[in-house]
Amino acid sequence: MDAITRFRERLEAGLHTRGLSIAVYETIPSTNDRCKQCGEEGAPEGTVILARAQTAGRGTRGRSFFSPEGTGVYMSVLLRPDGAATEALSLTTAAAVAVCRAVERVSRRKAEIKWVNDVYCDDRKVCGILTEASLSPDNARLTWAVLGVGINVESPKNGFPADLNGIAGAVFEDGNGDAAVLAAAVLDEFFAVYPHRADRTVTEEYRRRSLLRGRAITVTTAAGERTAVALDIDEQCRLRVRFDDGEEATLSSGDVRIRL
Repeated sequence: MDAITRFRERLEAGLHTRGLSIAVYETIPSTNDRCKQCGEEGAPEGTVILARAQTAGRGTRGRSFFSPEGTGVYMSVLLRPDGAATEALSLTTAAAVAVCRAVERVSRRKAEIKWVNDVYCDDRKVCGILTEASLSPDNARLTWAVLGVGINVESPKNGFPADLNGIAGAVFEDGNGDAAVLAAAVLDEFFAVYPHRADRTVTEEYRRRSLLRGRAITVTTAAGERTAVALDIDEQCRLRVRFDDGEEATLSSGDVRIRL
């Protein structure tokens, strides 16, 4: 039995959500790109593309997403929410909550969210989330959305690249993780929270799990970098900040780094 067949069997054994159509690959350029293609071809909601490695994985703002073979879970889920284009953020926040729940259930480690789309354990990034969407002709509604989730299950044998040192970590630092079990837990937790993504209980959990509140941060804007303090997450999961000059702002998107 090959490795992918074994992986799929463990995944299906641990998965309780029904009706998903899952394709598992050893290596693929990008799970999000393949899932977007499925969306264009009319595939149903619940189509899942999962790979053990990506050769062209992407993060936010077009950055490369480190996706080495055998130590992570990289998956994309096709969704067809009947909602306004502005609901795309709620998909990301629901996924962040779901990943935190799954990580804690499987590993017993505390998981927190670095606004807007990263999951951390012990101040190290273990997961990144990328939501991409197709809009109606008037740009008012979502036609489909692809939710990409990349998780560092274990640390790579040769370590993380230099630019990720001090930033990236793994859910199972001891190397005893089961990627298939974690992938099943993420899918189960996400499809449990997905119907309630706009509920106050979900946004409140997202807020409670915030890694940033009260911390010194650097915010990257179109005008450049500014230093600030993260004040809170509001009811729409936007980040409230106070810049060093005393100005306060509410951010709906952007890059944020924690100042150590």
